[in-house]
Amino acid sequence: MAITVRNLTKFYGHEKAVSDISFDVKTGEILGFLGPNGAGKTTTMKIITCYMPPSSGTVEVDGCSVADRSLEVRRKIGYLPEMNPLYLDMNVIEYLEYAARLHGLDAARTKQQLTQMIEVCGLKDVRHKDIGEMSKGFRQRVGLAQAMIHDPEVLILDEPTSGLDPNQIVEIRNLIKQLGRAKTVVLSTHILSEVQATCDRVIIINDGTIVADGTPSELQQKFHGSESVNLELKAAVSNAMTDIFPKIRALPGVESVEYGSVDGEIHRFSVFSARGVDIREALFKLAVSEKWVLLEMSQKATSLEEVFHKLTQA
Repeated sequence: MAITVRNLTKFYGHEKAVSDISFDVKTGEILGFLGPNGAGKTTTMKIITCYMPPSSGTVEVDGCSVADRSLEVRRKIGYLPEMNPLYLDMNVIEYLEYAARLHGLDAARTKQQLTQMIEVCGLKDVRHKDIGEMSKGFRQRVGLAQAMIHDPEVLILDEPTSGLDPNQIVEIRNLIKQLGRAKTVVLSTHILSEVQATCDRVIIINDGTIVADGTPSELQQKFHGSESVNLELKAAVSNAMTDIFPKIRALPGVESVEYGSVDGEIHRFSVFSARGVDIREALFKLAVSEKWVLLEMSQKATSLEEVFHKLTQA
C-alpha cells in the first residue's frame, strides 16, 4: 500500500503552506515526517487523509487519487490527528464500537476487531473505563485503536507521543514498530530520538519544501561536519595545556582541540578532525608513546537533532 505525492502545493489565501513537494512512501515503511512548527507537516497529512484538498499537485494512496476517489482513500487510511478526537463521556468499548460503525463494519467484524485492538493497544484493563477518566497515555492508545479499528493498510499519525511521559513514549514507540511490520506508517513528531528509534526513513520539511530525505543514518552521514572524538587521559603532567594539548593539536588531520575538564591527573578533551578523517589510531599511538593512560576514546556521531537544526534554522 504505497503513498505517492507529486508536486503538492497548498495555499491558505495568499500564504503558501506547502510548496511543490514530491515523495513516495513504500508499503511496510515507517516514515518520519519532520519539521518545525508551521513547516507544512500537518497540512500535508490532512491532504493525504482527505481532510482538505490540495491547491495543486496530486496525492494517491494505492493508486487512488484523494481528489477523485476520496471515499476509497479514507477506507484505506487510519488517522490519528494531533488533537486526539475522543468522546470523553464514552468508555473505551463504546467509543471503539462507535468508530467501527462509522467505518461500516458489521457486528461480527466489529467484535473481532474490537478484541484485537484492545489486545494490541494494551487496553484490556481499562476497556470499561470512561475515556475522560484516563491518563494521556491511555487516551493516545485509544486514539491509535480508533485509527486501526477498520484494519487500514496505511496509518497517518500526527504527534502520536505528544504529552506522554518517558515510559508511555517507549510503549507507543514499540506499538508503532510492531504495526510497521504489516502497515505503511507516516508519523510526525518533534521527539527526534523517537524517529531514530522507530522510523525506517525520514523526510524533513521546512517552509513548505522538502530539505532532506533518507534513512536516519544516511542523513547523519550526509549532513555531519567535522569528526569528533571524546578523549579521556590519565597523565601526571604539571600543565595539560602545555604538556598534552599541543601534542594532540600537532597530529596530522587534527583541525581543533577543546580542553574539557581536569580531575587530578585525569584530563578530558574533544578532538576534531576533517570530515572523513579517523584520528583514533593516531591518538592511541600518541598516548602509548607519551605513556599516557588512555581511559576513554569514543567517536561522537552527528545526532539527528543536529541535522534537523542545521536544515531548519532561520
